[in-house]
Amino acid sequence: MMIRPAELAAIKAGTIDLAFRRWARPRVVVGTRMRTAVGVVEVTSLEQVSVSGLRAEDARRAGAPSLTALKEALAARSSEPAWRIGLTYAGPDPREALRESVPDADEIAAINARLDRLDAASPHGPWTRETLDLIDLNPTVRAPDLAARAGRETADFKKDVRKLKELGLTESLAIGYLLSPRGEAVVDAGLPAPRDRAPRQDGTPLPRTIGAPATRALREAGVSTLEDLTSYSADHSPPCTASARSPSPGWARRWPSAASPTRGSSARRGAQWAMSPTPSVPITTAMAESSTRHACGRANRPRSSRAP
Repeated sequence: MMIRPAELAAIKAGTIDLAFRRWARPRVVVGTRMRTAVGVVEVTSLEQVSVSGLRAEDARRAGAPSLTALKEALAARSSEPAWRIGLTYAGPDPREALRESVPDADEIAAINARLDRLDAASPHGPWTRETLDLIDLNPTVRAPDLAARAGRETADFKKDVRKLKELGLTESLAIGYLLSPRGEAVVDAGLPAPRDRAPRQDGTPLPRTIGAPATRALREAGVSTLEDLTSYSADHSPPCTASARSPSPGWARRWPSAASPTRGSSARRGAQWAMSPTPSVPITTAMAESSTRHACGRANRPRSSRAP
């Protein structure tokens, strides 16, 4: 279940406790706990509803600006049932605390034993230490590039990295990965001396959901955290407006809850995330300026230059 960053922040703050989706069948059940960018979000209720029976209170609790906006968002894929999902913030992601905890010698021995078991169970041979080292030496490099260096398929490589993430050893970024402090300690324990690394950046990483093209554009502008964007947005404005690119209402672009996530280019998805100003994400202007360089540039090309 995809939830936009602004809505996640509002769920954590307690100002949103409902979501609406168009699904052929439910994709969550009561009690489902989802690990998100703000922590764990739990499903507290699930009910099939009639769109005509929705009320203004439903819209308010879902973060929609009006009942009309909620119904417009649910107009997509109208052949599928509409579902009202109750949501609540259930606390921080336990992996965050685990990543920051530096293990002692006994814990490192236990982690290494776990890595040995993962290596022994792998059909392609030992991979854990090689992957940790690869990420450590190539931070923020795209997963396909890392997989190619390891001589592996990207999907299998990413699946294995997730196993390391479950152990608190890695962090996923908008592009690529980093070793966590816990992962660095495990790697350093196997080296003659601790490895020299660039200082870790302070601040909140850019949301992974804006996509790689938007992230690259922001990095080129010297923006790598949400805090960087706060100051950057004060002096920059988007090169094109949302209304020029899409006929749908701004809230529907910000939170197309009625259907599955919009497919298309990563740049276009990044622009859709960015173009929606909301109080809980004060830095979206800067994100729009950078991410829409790609989307708007393509949209503004002369029609004759487009592929038929």
